[in-house]
Amino acid sequence: MSDHAPSSPVGLAWAGLGRALRPQWISAVTPATIRSDVVAGLTSATVVLPQAVAFAAIAGLPPQYGFYTAIVVPVVAALLGSSWVMVSGPTLVISALMASTLSAHAQPFTAEFISLAIFLTFLVGVLQCAFGALQLGRFVNFISHSVMIGFTAAAALLISVSQLKDALGLSAERGQSIFGQIANLAAAAGETNLAALAIAGVTLGTLVALRVFAPKLPGFIVALGVGSLLGVLIEAEARGVRMVGALPSVAPTPAMPAFSFETLHALGEGAFAIALLGLVEAISIGRAFALKQNRPFEANREIAAQGVSNVVGSFFQCYAGSGSFTRSGVNYEAGAATPLSAILSSCFLLAILLVVAPLFGQVPIPAVAAVILYVAFRLVDLRAIRRLAATSRTETTIVAITFAAGLFVNLEFAVYGGVIVSLLIFLSRTAKPTLSVGAPDGLQSHRPFRNAELYSLPECPQAAFARLEGPLYFGSVDYLERELGRIQRQRPNQKRLGIILRGGGDVDLPGAELLISEAKRRRAMGGDLYLIARFPPLLRTLERFHVIEALGRDHVMASKGEAIARIVPELDPEICRACKTRIFRECPAAAGMESAPSTERLSASVAAS
Repeated sequence: MSDHAPSSPVGLAWAGLGRALRPQWISAVTPATIRSDVVAGLTSATVVLPQAVAFAAIAGLPPQYGFYTAIVVPVVAALLGSSWVMVSGPTLVISALMASTLSAHAQPFTAEFISLAIFLTFLVGVLQCAFGALQLGRFVNFISHSVMIGFTAAAALLISVSQLKDALGLSAERGQSIFGQIANLAAAAGETNLAALAIAGVTLGTLVALRVFAPKLPGFIVALGVGSLLGVLIEAEARGVRMVGALPSVAPTPAMPAFSFETLHALGEGAFAIALLGLVEAISIGRAFALKQNRPFEANREIAAQGVSNVVGSFFQCYAGSGSFTRSGVNYEAGAATPLSAILSSCFLLAILLVVAPLFGQVPIPAVAAVILYVAFRLVDLRAIRRLAATSRTETTIVAITFAAGLFVNLEFAVYGGVIVSLLIFLSRTAKPTLSVGAPDGLQSHRPFRNAELYSLPECPQAAFARLEGPLYFGSVDYLERELGRIQRQRPNQKRLGIILRGGGDVDLPGAELLISEAKRRRAMGGDLYLIARFPPLLRTLERFHVIEALGRDHVMASKGEAIARIVPELDPEICRACKTRIFRECPAAAGMESAPSTERLSASVAAS
């Protein structure tokens, strides 16, 4: 081995991370792609301008932190990621999780809350980098689509309730639960600021109208502009309506996150949930657009890129970001050719902010709340929920449990709860694999083995064949032991059993012990057990767990035909002589007969099967 080759698992992991972070798209940049990326970047910048304000408010942060995230995170993710059109930055779901995680430790919009948010972003990035270094991209898929539907629905409802206070111009206290918030809002409803309500209503109405009649216009910017104009006309600030206020700075500046072991312990659980959900968003978006572009997508590379973007972002006062479906979709539709479009988008956003930043101070808070309410409503996938309710009780259960966990516990627990329920349902399915007794179907010309019970096929009176469809592991051992007992009780004279193990069926130690136990039981009753398996990895597993040694190497065959040829000569010839079925080609020889043309015709293809 070379002196420079990493030999330890950690060294190999970090070497893999290093390979994943080498930019691979820069050589594809040409004058033509630059022109396309300039247009796409400018379009994306106009979309994120109001989004950054709204998402930062959801996260419990002042607007400038949304801008920092929208400027820094996309650049790093574009340089290092795998997707050519995905744009990263602040997202609604991650923003909601940030607020949920931090609100128990500090009051939103305070200096302490901001400091915790930046440190939490650093933790999220470190975890994501670790996932990438350990090549754990495939494990992100354990968060199913149903979990995401339930989670986003819960997040949307929580976000909507949290924004009603600002939309109504109330000063109600923030409740510890959604029901506490609703109770506080109801108690303070009589103090509704009509000016704030008017601004929120006009802003929301403008968004809906633009969605219907002019969907190509930058609806968020126009709606905020209309709401702000109304605020100026009615002198909203003098009527007690709060404004966004002057932004201290729109350009991200380097700053060290406030490290603390005590904070690390307090935020660790939330950081893991945010890291996991952020990767689900990024990988889902990246894969979707990779398919559209017919380009390869490396999940582990994207995981590492997202992690580095959040780590770097935390040193520029950003909060946790991920792939943005809205910005990525706009970027793709605008003709983005390379990840340079995301980098240019950040440049354009910074340039625009330097010009229009003073105007943001005059944006009414109720207008921002209306934008957030609209985004939250759009977040709920009602069509998918109806489809699941009509087609799958199991998936509907996952959605309902995840949704309830998000409302009654907290959003980060909803992620874990949804994943746990999904895994439990998956395990419950794999714990009951199919073990069906089969026999050759004489009505078919090629005589395939089919389910003997389902098709009422004649069976050999002394031997049975059962096909195992599914894994033979600790979770299915109890069920399969009962199934083997049922087969023995229903077929007491069929003392010899051949089990067909499919190539993809996994076998672990408890499963191997079940096979050995069944062989001993059948031998004690005067029969035997045979295995039909040809998949080399499966055979190696059986060898490693001493199954082949316990059964005998001549009891493990590669095909049903070979197994039949091995089993039939061992049957009782007296029973074979009186047998009327004779479903196998070897049956006449076992019965001491010279030939049986009709039997040969019925079973000629069994050996080949």
